[in-house]
Amino acid sequence: MSDSLPGPSTGSLTATTVSLAGHGGDAIEAYLARPEGDARRGGVVVIHHMPGYDRQTKEMVRRFAESGYDAVCPNLYTREAPGAAPDDAAAVARAQGGVPDERLIGDVAGAAAYLRALPTSNGKVGVIGHCSGGRQAVLAGCATDVDAVVDCYGAFVIGPVPEGSPMKVTSLVDRLPDLGAPLLGLFGDEDTHPGPAEVAELGRLLTESDKAFEFHTYPGAGHGFFAVNRPNYNVAAANDGWERIEEFYGRHLAGSERS
Repeated sequence: MSDSLPGPSTGSLTATTVSLAGHGGDAIEAYLARPEGDARRGGVVVIHHMPGYDRQTKEMVRRFAESGYDAVCPNLYTREAPGAAPDDAAAVARAQGGVPDERLIGDVAGAAAYLRALPTSNGKVGVIGHCSGGRQAVLAGCATDVDAVVDCYGAFVIGPVPEGSPMKVTSLVDRLPDLGAPLLGLFGDEDTHPGPAEVAELGRLLTESDKAFEFHTYPGAGHGFFAVNRPNYNVAAANDGWERIEEFYGRHLAGSERS
């Protein structure tokens, strides 16, 4: 599946912390990784999961750079807890109900604009997220001009938040007709948020709206199967999922210039 990657890569890259303009022009912290060389290439906005802007998410950013993309992860908790450790920042954000949707849209749009302004950009930008970030990736696909969306077991894209949860998020059902980019969804059949029935219903709604999407559900995989530092890590599902992500982005983000 890796034949569609954006060109040969030596694996050499640079990674650093930058500041970019997010929602409302706010300066927000972000982690940027880029492959060496000046070849034109696509970009990837990585949306971190609820536990925050952590080491594992930054490893994903570097993995995209190693694969030949400019990649950036905005710290969505910059405003709530500047400079705080990921767990502490996540606790603050969770207590406040999570990241407001409109602010998320502005931050992802700012990150995409940052990538497109790089001299190596071909103008194409994808977005990816896991868990809460998966929902936010779908939201970004409905509200920004990204070129490809990857939803890794996004919770509450269509289902309700359990009663008593501190998270102030709502279903994206009404926004799905606005999805403007192809969507890749990767799910576990032992997950409960989203469960298989929710995944099937999401597929039905996307089909009804004539959207381009492809879903893959992994037997024996639960929520968080990509997370190498968590008990639910599933080697087979994660490895296959990464291959599918690379092939998907290779199809939609490749090229020397934006079509």
